[in-house]
Amino acid sequence: MCGFFVSAWRSPLSDIRPPVLDEIDRQLIAALQINARESVAMLARQLGIARTTVTSRLARLEKAKVITGYGVRLGQRVVDGGLQAYVGIKVQPRSGKEVLRRLSAMAQVQQLCAVSGEFDYVAWLRTDSPEQLDQLLDQIGSVDGVDKTTTSIILSSKIDRGHPV
Repeated sequence: MCGFFVSAWRSPLSDIRPPVLDEIDRQLIAALQINARESVAMLARQLGIARTTVTSRLARLEKAKVITGYGVRLGQRVVDGGLQAYVGIKVQPRSGKEVLRRLSAMAQVQQLCAVSGEFDYVAWLRTDSPEQLDQLLDQIGSVDGVDKTTTSIILSSKIDRGHPV
């Protein structure tokens, strides 16, 4: 009876620790980053493992939230249809939550990262025109708690490797 209890118990830290990835996991993820539509059979052939191994590893990686979805990477011509910019945002002390809440409501904010250094956040923005970017920057600058913003417009993407494992 005691053995069952011990084996069924899970540490609360088990949900916090990142999953351990071995070389096959890394190769599988890298192959999917190149072509997320690749078949299980082709992935198995490329990695030299059984199809059932690929299927079980994918299920494990999805359950562990290592793989959170499969997507499409847009070509540069499509992405460049609008205007993209990175904006460094410095916020006043104890204003981060409110700034985050307000920026979350702005559809043109594609990504927001907390960073170290001169700024507290860096936002990736996408707009349809310079005028729309100007309006968005005015909105961001008028959010209570925003001290300073610095904008860098993206001219072109030189390297895009996705998210390395």
